[in-house]
Amino acid sequence: MNSMRADSLARYAAAFTAGGLVGLLGGLVGLGGAGFRLPLLLVVFGFAALQAVILNKAMSLVVVTSALVFRSSAVPPNEIAAHWSIVANLLAGSLAGAWLAAGWVTRWNAATLQRVIAILLVLIALMLLTPHDTGAGHPALAGAWLVFAGVAAGVAIGAVASLLGVAGGELLIPTLVLLFGVDIKLAGSLSLAVSLPTMLVGFARYSQGSSFAVLRANRAFLVAMAAGSMTGAAVGGRWLRTVPSSILLPGLAAILLVSAFKTWRHN
Repeated sequence: MNSMRADSLARYAAAFTAGGLVGLLGGLVGLGGAGFRLPLLLVVFGFAALQAVILNKAMSLVVVTSALVFRSSAVPPNEIAAHWSIVANLLAGSLAGAWLAAGWVTRWNAATLQRVIAILLVLIALMLLTPHDTGAGHPALAGAWLVFAGVAAGVAIGAVASLLGVAGGELLIPTLVLLFGVDIKLAGSLSLAVSLPTMLVGFARYSQGSSFAVLRANRAFLVAMAAGSMTGAAVGGRWLRTVPSSILLPGLAAILLVSAFKTWRHN
């Protein structure tokens, strides 16, 4: 009995530490870090692909909600509300994409889902290497074309968010800056405003399946890793200005590429 208790405590400590490292990486780049957390759930902690996605989604909800509150001092809610049309434009697509993708995932076998996850991790790695601070100031399109492009981008982002259990900031922030011409600092808060409803819809869709039981069976693990992620994100946010982007972003992209390779080969 004591050995089982010690093993459980060691696993929770490992979950907190891993969550802290992931949060630190995410905080350094201004994201939640869920893209880094998912490979750990799969490869290190041995969860099945769908279980890992659902656990990641639950932790992402906690981290994003906290980040939205923490950022309110820097970007007030009224400033986010002033750009409600952009949020609504993206949500019109992301909510549908999240619902549809969550339905696909519950029907895929584990091997298929792992390969899709690996491919999407490569995509996110490439997005990290895309300049996020260019093009701000004016939208790339106008009128109905901008609305259509926003909905299409939202569908893709919502689908990726559901497939990986992430907030989708890696894709939302470049979309907000390059497509809508939003300032990079405001884009971070607007992305959270889009992410939260999108994740809730995906979460609701997952809750209709029996696989949702993984949350009840791993409550303590979930709390430990989420707490670590929030702690690490807070520390990473404070160190944000001390690490040059020219070093940070390629390093994070390399980590994601290695994670994608290991996820693809993980049995």
